[in-house]
Amino acid sequence: MSAKRNLAYIAPLRFVKGVAAQAVRSMKAPGTAYDDPVLGKDPQPEHMRDYVNTVEDNGGVHINSGIANKAFYEAAVRLRGYAWEKAGLIWYKTLCDRLKPLANFADAVRLTSAVAKELFGAAEAKAVKEAWKAVGL
Repeated sequence: MSAKRNLAYIAPLRFVKGVAAQAVRSMKAPGTAYDDPVLGKDPQPEHMRDYVNTVEDNGGVHINSGIANKAFYEAAVRLRGYAWEKAGLIWYKTLCDRLKPLANFADAVRLTSAVAKELFGAAEAKAVKEAWKAVGL
């Protein structure tokens, strides 16, 4: 199965009957996982032009994670195959071994691209850079 088919949602859930939600997060289309009178609308942006600048949520770490989620989705699609074969390894190694607690999006772009090159080569690094570019970085 391709990344496009398997990676659309994080935690696809069955919400309480009557709640209009597909999942907690959408990787493919952040901001579309739910739209419900009780829950409200999924607030996640998928592009830097819609970045939420806030002091709440530790500076918007959860709200703005839609941007990184979309970049991961874009990378997985560009790298083809199963998401865990390349994109998953790149993000995992970057998150576990490279990113520091005060990292920002620029750090994530630089480090995921470097890890992609180290693990797989220049073509994969280019695909990761293109994925980040697709979300405005």
